[in-house]
Amino acid sequence: MNPMKKSARLTGLLYLIFVITGIYGMFYIPSQINMKGDAVTTAQNILSNEFLFRTSIINDIISNTLWVFLALALYRMFKQVNERQAKLLVALVIVQIPAVIFMETFNIASLMIFKGEILKTFELAQRQDLAMLFLRLGDYGVLILEAFWGLWLIPLAILVYRSKFLPRFLGVWLIITGVFYVILCFTSIMFPHYKDMVLHNVFALPAELGEVAFMLWLLIMGTKEQSFDSARNQI
Repeated sequence: MNPMKKSARLTGLLYLIFVITGIYGMFYIPSQINMKGDAVTTAQNILSNEFLFRTSIINDIISNTLWVFLALALYRMFKQVNERQAKLLVALVIVQIPAVIFMETFNIASLMIFKGEILKTFELAQRQDLAMLFLRLGDYGVLILEAFWGLWLIPLAILVYRSKFLPRFLGVWLIITGVFYVILCFTSIMFPHYKDMVLHNVFALPAELGEVAFMLWLLIMGTKEQSFDSARNQI
């Protein structure tokens, strides 16, 4: 197999595992643990599913570690197309990691408070309210990160579009996905009542599938039989 195609498929496999961890954390865990109710109900839900809640923390750590390695793999693949854009791609991923660390720290703190392991001198209602505050900070952290989930896709989209070893429609699709996430972030913060309108409109699902299409193409098709040098010549 062409080394470039082999590298692309390995990158696609890494992307697939990253997507699976994202689905587990963003869809499966919320479907099993309802953390959107009042403090008492949320405390009961988390404590009755403590192990699952802990797996969500570990899952996020694994997911973001994979993301870093994925960004580096994509850098290696595209650096001959445009090294500046490839570096920007990596930077927009790396900058998110400290925020994720803080958010998982908030989740751990919430669990400790709900279990009564800390702040024992506080009243139960006070502890639950404080734990809910940490959970809500994590939720708003996700809203902010949505902008970066979109921004890192823009240099990736440009690289895909300018390369000759991947179809251009994937680059266009990735740009649409990136813009969608940025719009979702700003709508959620500035006009929260319209978030569901953006998230559930008829164009949302096709827009969100840009990354999946890119991942599947790398995993199944790989790249065209072409060297990195010929990809660079088009710039």
